[in-house]
Amino acid sequence: MIYVDADACPVKAEAETVATRYRQKIAFVSNGGLRPSQNPLVEMVYVEQGPDEADKWIADRAGKGDVVITADIPLAAKVVEAGARVLKPNGEALTRANIGNVLATRDLMTDLRAADPFRQGGGRPFTKADRSRFLSALDRETQAAMREE
Repeated sequence: MIYVDADACPVKAEAETVATRYRQKIAFVSNGGLRPSQNPLVEMVYVEQGPDEADKWIADRAGKGDVVITADIPLAAKVVEAGARVLKPNGEALTRANIGNVLATRDLMTDLRAADPFRQGGGRPFTKADRSRFLSALDRETQAAMREE
């Protein structure tokens, strides 16, 4: 199964394409506002409004043999611990080997932004190269997850 933390995810179409190629079920989890897909492999999951509701839903279900697509680092840490494979929308894999460092960096940056109100900003824009890296990474991780099953 592929789980997508779908609110503000820039690679939903690419994820659906890869899921279809491998005939894998995919769940787009959001607070609403997503257009339903006609693809029979796609499940649209609408959770309650509120912070982290989509994350909780995914964390309760994802495990070994699953792929999770999210930019949410705390969610990634939970599902990596449960045995799932995790990709950020830019194609970066989050694994047991790197999730601790990624989580620590995220926490440090949160603290720095809180201490300095002028240190705001969202980083670099999402590019075609990110989209291409994501497609290659999702293809690779989907094949690996299928071998795990």
